[in-house]
Amino acid sequence: MAKTEDYKAKTDDQLAEQLGELKREAFNLRFQAATGQLEKASRVKEVRRSIARIKTQQTERARSAAK
Repeated sequence: MAKTEDYKAKTDDQLAEQLGELKREAFNLRFQAATGQLEKASRVKEVRRSIARIKTQQTERARSAAK
């Protein structure tokens, strides 16, 4: 799981790409959970938090650019 500092070092394009990958992974994890095939339930929480961290970083950048 990446920390906030890792996301600050990435470009906007890299963040957007990683966000897309994490959203796909979250979808797949939800699907696995629904079908009873989920092996590591804690991964769902990690992915959700990583998505939130990326979105927070994107919002901070957008606000600082608007000023």
